[in-house]
Amino acid sequence: MTTQADDELWSAIGDPSRRQVLDLLVSHGEVSASWLAERVPFSRQAVSKHLVVLERAGLITRRKQGREVLYQVEAARLDQATRTMTELAAQWDRRLATIKRLAETAHAENERRPS
Repeated sequence: MTTQADDELWSAIGDPSRRQVLDLLVSHGEVSASWLAERVPFSRQAVSKHLVVLERAGLITRRKQGREVLYQVEAARLDQATRTMTELAAQWDRRLATIKRLAETAHAENERRPS
């Protein structure tokens, strides 16, 4: 993933309202913006704006069916995002383990020093 793609992804999923829209799409499959707007506590216009951000991040796709536009989750991108978050979590776990080890070593050295 590129830095811009990462930024768009984190921005997209960082917002609780967008996560709510994404959750609805994951659980209900292909739906319209109107359908989504009936199930969230914000306006149809806000739903549309959130869909644009999610689509730009590659998390959803849309297709036209007659006069209606239907949205669905892009499973491959969501899987990629999950893998990226898992990798980041592992990196932070390693960093935190290193910090803990350094702190414990420093504490042990301080304990051994004469007062």
